[in-house]
Formats: sequence, C-alpha cells, structure tokens
Amino acid sequence: MKTDPEIFIRANTSVMTPPHVPEIRLHLADEAHDLWLKTEEELAEIGLPPPFWAFAWAGGQGLARYILDNPDIVAGKRVLDFATGSGLVAIAAKMAGAAKVVAADIDPWTETAVRLNAGLNKVEVDFTGADLIGGKVETDILLAGDVFYDSDFASSIIPWFETLSRQGLAVLIGDPGRSYLPKENLEFCAVYQVPVTRALEDSEVKKTTVWRFTA
Repeated sequence: MKTDPEIFIRANTSVMTPPHVPEIRLHLADEAHDLWLKTEEELAEIGLPPPFWAFAWAGGQGLARYILDNPDIVAGKRVLDFATGSGLVAIAAKMAGAAKVVAADIDPWTETAVRLNAGLNKVEVDFTGADLIGGKVETDILLAGDVFYDSDFASSIIPWFETLSRQGLAVLIGDPGRSYLPKENLEFCAVYQVPVTRALEDSEVKKTTVWRFTA
C-alpha cells in the first residue's frame, strides 16, 4: 500500500450515522469529500481500490435495519457479513446479539475501515480478506448487502448462495433493485425506503428489500 489506510480514512471521512440506521456510527465520506468522484488513475496513485467502504449503501442499510429490528435472527449465532464494505451489517449483527461475527471483503482497505467502525460502536468484529466465493464457510448465517451491482460478480455468487442455502445456512440479502438481482429462489422478508446520497444513486430514496435465498 502506498498510503497508510488508517491515516487516509481518518483524513477523508467524517463520523456519521447512516440515516436508516441511526444507532450505528461509521467513518463515511460525503459529497464534500468527493472520494467517489476520483478517477481510477487518481485512486491508483494513492494505492486505493474503489472505496466501497466509505459509503453506507442502500442494501446494507436495509439489511442492517432488518437485523436490528429482528435480533432473534442472529442472536447467539455465528454470522458472516459477505462483501462487508464499511462493516455496517456486521456491526448491526453484533449489536443484535450474534455470538461471533466475521466481516469478509477482498479489499485490503476494508479491514482498517471495519476495525475503526467496530471501535466506534464498541463491538468486536473479526475480519477475513479471503476470497470465499464457492467454498465452505463456518457460519450459521450469511448476510450480504448490495452485492448485485455487477453482472460477473452476481453470476459467481448466486450459485454459491443457492448451494449454501441448500446446506442449511440462512442467506439474507439487502437489495435496492440492482440490475443483477436474481428473479428466482428468493423469499420476501421486509421492505424499506432508505435515504441515500444523490452523488451515488439516481434518487434520494431507494426502495430496499430484504430477501432470503431459498433452496
């Protein structure tokens, strides 16, 4: 890494509460920081992959809200938050009483973001940077917020989610109507109207649904 992640995160974010999950505090960028508007070349110069961790995406906010409002889903269980980003959903699961929470993301900057954000909320969240797709996972529940934004990524995770569901894992996703959300094997859980930033989305509110994968 060309830049120290903790120094960069503290300098380029502010501590904020996502509007749909005000119980949780996160290091987030806002429009004033323009992090998302930097070109790939600018990001590469500081050794920074696209900073998904710097924003509370609608799918994650909806899924975190659902977990906090229905803590029995995770209470006393092992939880994996896949493609964790800021760690929002992982933190919500721990606050809701999960026995153990692992935040997973292949972006190495995310590990620092999750550690800082977990500290803000005084919860303990483990982290793995391993590429888990297609493999076995030691967990009771897999949570995934806003992961169907890319065709190739979606095509790799959908069969994996379906396999895990057949194996008895609960696979819950939060999705605000992304293009590559599958149309089958989904069971409706809840729907929310989630405020988002116009810098990243095409509206100020995104209808966000929580689904459970079915075998």
